[in-house]
Amino acid sequence: MSTAHELKSTANKLSSGDTKEKFARFGIGAKGFVYCLIGGLTAMTAFGLGGKKTGSGGALETLSGGTFGQILLILTAVGLVGFVFWRFYQAFADPEDKGNDAKGLARRFGYFSSGVFYCFLAFTTVKILLGSSSGGGSGSNETIVSTLLQETYGQILVGILGAIFAGKSIYQLYRALSGKFKDKVKESGLDQNTQKFVLNSGRVGYISRGIVIAIISFLTFRAAFTANSSSAGGTKQAFEFLQNEFGAITLGVIALGLFSYGVFMFIKARYREMSMD
Repeated sequence: MSTAHELKSTANKLSSGDTKEKFARFGIGAKGFVYCLIGGLTAMTAFGLGGKKTGSGGALETLSGGTFGQILLILTAVGLVGFVFWRFYQAFADPEDKGNDAKGLARRFGYFSSGVFYCFLAFTTVKILLGSSSGGGSGSNETIVSTLLQETYGQILVGILGAIFAGKSIYQLYRALSGKFKDKVKESGLDQNTQKFVLNSGRVGYISRGIVIAIISFLTFRAAFTANSSSAGGTKQAFEFLQNEFGAITLGVIALGLFSYGVFMFIKARYREMSMD
């Protein structure tokens, strides 16, 4: 009886872990879908094929017009919740043993911050579904900057926010150029051509993401120096800056890079090594 009970208990644990893993993988895939939307729509407008320059909220709002779009929004909302679960699980359960030293805590705080951001995005997606939100606004970054500037040391706080974005940008570029973006992605079952595709999509994606975040950092620093929240902005404003300063072709290339990042997220969703004990 004891043995049977232990087997049943083990099966329940495996089933629970398997469910959590599938939920997390679905979440990573949902993140990839959002980036494919952002990159695809922005590349289309850069090359004169329609579309629009947009961030995550505006991209998701384009799906709200029909029944199929509504279904995609529902699936995306559920997926984003899965990604939030995965980020918080990484932050608090520490399944990858990042540890409690300064470096480990910094990584885990990064996971937590990412989870908070995608929690807001999941909430925005639900609001779009309910018809009570427009994703085409100037973005949450400008709102955050506006709130911080009202504080006593507002400009310093906004400067710190700009520094955080700068650090994130450098980290994205480091991951791209060092090949670290392939961490935890199992390649043993992939043929040579697929491995090359994984390498190229990941590297191009992380470089493009790093560039966009660097521009967001610059806009945030500019808002800090001018004490003007309208000088800040998110992804959409970064795209506008790219087009104004470097032209539509450059914007299109970076946008395609973000689409590539989304594709790499799909690959990670399928092949990433995970521990959900």
